[in-house]
Amino acid sequence: MNKVFLIGNLTRDPELTETSGGVSVCHFSIAVNRNYTSGDGERQTDFFNVTAWRGLADTVSRFCKKGSKVAVSGSIQLRNYEDNSGQKRTAVDIIAQDVEFLSSKNQNQGDDYYDAGENKPAASPRKKPALQAFDDDGDIPF
Repeated sequence: MNKVFLIGNLTRDPELTETSGGVSVCHFSIAVNRNYTSGDGERQTDFFNVTAWRGLADTVSRFCKKGSKVAVSGSIQLRNYEDNSGQKRTAVDIIAQDVEFLSSKNQNQGDDYYDAGENKPAASPRKKPALQAFDDDGDIPF
């Protein structure tokens, strides 16, 4: 079974792109603190590259930004490649199956939220749906 659960903060803004077939893909990275501190009292941190696909990619790019706290569940994928100097390298990627947003709305302020410097028009109040009268003749239908 290949399953991973990580909680951390985005180290950069998510990058949303599209494949040639029109499928959304979002790349982001998260910093995850380890449970222990080193001998000098500093906490160790691991950095993970995460890839989200389709609707999840759109959602992450819309509501997250650098610093957002997220919980990612998914699978680990190893990728082999050759760097510019010809050396063979291995990269570890997390393929997200689910991303939970752990930051509050005020902390996230993604694309759907206004930045402090922007002027956002006031939202129009939502109308409550009109309730229809219910004719209760006293009979219970079951």
